Amino acid sequence: MDAAMPTLEVKGLRTHFFTKAGVVKAVDDVSFRVGRGEVLGLVGESGSGKSVTGFSVLGLVDPPGRIVEGSIRFAGRELVGIAERQWRDIRGAKIAMIFQDPMMTLNPVLRIDTQMVEAIRAHEPRIERAEAHRRCIAALGQVGIPSPEERLRAYPHQFSGGMRQRVAIAIALLNKPDLIIADEPTTALDVTIQAQILYEAQKLTRETGTALIWITHDLTVVAGLADRICVMYAGRIVEEGSVDEVLDNPLHPYTRGLIGSVPGRNKRGSPLYQIPGMTPSLIRLPRGCAFRERCREAVEACGEPQPIVHPAPGRAVRCCRCSRPGAVQ
Repeated sequence: MDAAMPTLEVKGLRTHFFTKAGVVKAVDDVSFRVGRGEVLGLVGESGSGKSVTGFSVLGLVDPPGRIVEGSIRFAGRELVGIAERQWRDIRGAKIAMIFQDPMMTLNPVLRIDTQMVEAIRAHEPRIERAEAHRRCIAALGQVGIPSPEERLRAYPHQFSGGMRQRVAIAIALLNKPDLIIADEPTTALDVTIQAQILYEAQKLTRETGTALIWITHDLTVVAGLADRICVMYAGRIVEEGSVDEVLDNPLHPYTRGLIGSVPGRNKRGSPLYQIPGMTPSLIRLPRGCAFRERCREAVEACGEPQPIVHPAPGRAVRCCRCSRPGAVQ
């Protein structure tokens, strides 16, 4: 792979679901890129389009959903529209995904060693079974599973939810992919194991150049993990920048609301801050800024279409107030 070429480049992606109630615009004009060894945090509330973006990159959107527009280029290769047989050479080997629910990854009737060895041999059919077994043991140890050789012979139901998630993470690491998409993989883990997984994720990107997209609603996780952040709302990216710039100087009112909602930022005894209102229906999105009905800073211009503006190098925001000098502090 050319070092100057981004591992993943998404442009103008639109993924819609065609239902009887109407067209759900789950992902609507999303663009971003991830370079080698870079960690991109994709953050936002539930229903903002984060997971569907990840599924779109891996070609995992099933009917009634489909990609209706846009480009997804992986290492310079266009992925939109490729055949399913071509996807088999990419999924798991070049691009891996860690799902939020480990039971989406693990087969409940097969032992862990069977599933892990198959994940390796699907892409390296000539590998010796002993070598594949050794790699499985190393991967389980890497994610903090004690006695990995013994636990390989267990079935998924013999693991706790957190342990199953660690197995799912280990499977994603097996083939040393160029890109890993992690869909809230530490939600079910305790804070000690979560910290260990985050450390291993950072170590992986530094040592192997693997690019990582970390999908989460938890800003405290991406604060210590990501290099850059994309904030999503109602199927669109509303703000992008380096992790320090976005968290220290958020430009979009929605980003400021997310940061203000983090527990611990309020004075002891005072109620937790919450963003007023509810996320709008993706079938009937309001004209202009989708956040304006919940925004305390909304102005008349928010009712018009909101293009992406670049108020500073490396920053992007979808807000009309940022297009006026001095409007946003």
